[in-house]
Amino acid sequence: MSIRPIKKQFQSQPTVEGAGVHLRRAFGFHDTSEFDPFLLLDDFRNDLPAAYQAGFPWHPHRGIETITYVLAGTVEHGDSMGNHGAIGAGDIQWMTAGRGIIHQEMPKGDSQGRMHGFQLWANLPAALKMTSPRYQEVKSVEIPEVTEDDGSRARVICGTFWGQRGPIEGIAADPVYIDVWVPPGKRKILPVETTRHAFAYVFAGAGKFCNASGPLAVPTESVGWADTDPPIDAGNRSLLLFDRGDEVVVQAGERGIRFLLVTGRPLQEPVAWYGPIVMNTQEQLQRAYDELQKGTFLGSADGGK
Repeated sequence: MSIRPIKKQFQSQPTVEGAGVHLRRAFGFHDTSEFDPFLLLDDFRNDLPAAYQAGFPWHPHRGIETITYVLAGTVEHGDSMGNHGAIGAGDIQWMTAGRGIIHQEMPKGDSQGRMHGFQLWANLPAALKMTSPRYQEVKSVEIPEVTEDDGSRARVICGTFWGQRGPIEGIAADPVYIDVWVPPGKRKILPVETTRHAFAYVFAGAGKFCNASGPLAVPTESVGWADTDPPIDAGNRSLLLFDRGDEVVVQAGERGIRFLLVTGRPLQEPVAWYGPIVMNTQEQLQRAYDELQKGTFLGSADGGK
């Protein structure tokens, strides 16, 4: 077994999107090859309705999948195919935009004004860029939660983890997306396939992530770490990008630690990206925006060729 070293660590950065939604971006809109097949992660936790109520009015997507995970509040959505609905606390919406969809997402806070959640963008491989759009909407009660003997918990949204398989199916990059809680003072080893890219995003509590690919003969800290490099402290809004290995190791702090752990198989394809549309070539990208101007965006079945 080899512990994944930490390749990079970031703090998510404030930004404004949609019609004036204040959020924090963990990564996205730069070189995302190290996160492949993932493109962007936004943290939209906010307790001030004025900072999110303007929402994300009608806008297009093509060539990607958007994964919205709500912790508190509600996101109402509608689209060009006539779909509409809402996802609330603990729910997931996995939207495959495929060849094209125009939709809106309007956040509504809970009784305390809280609107908390995340949106992850996953790239689609070239062969599926122009597939038919579809939704997988999963309510909180449908998401399996595994509790270990030490009190550690994992909600398995997608992929297989700790013997449970998440309800989201048929995703090209075969990602694993889990919401992990490790109780105060506990040390946890989390399995990760070696061939995958992997990152963690901390959103409650704090802890230390092991930063070594192999142990030393003598532990470097009294808590039992055996690292070639010191463990990395990570608190709220910390993003950790892991290097190669087959396990992630975390030591929870005095308040425990909760984080998203996401892994996926790299597509290793060229990316041509502008705004909400992600294709493989600049020509395909230009064609998509030309179709938007001409009003033929939704009717195109060959725009990616």
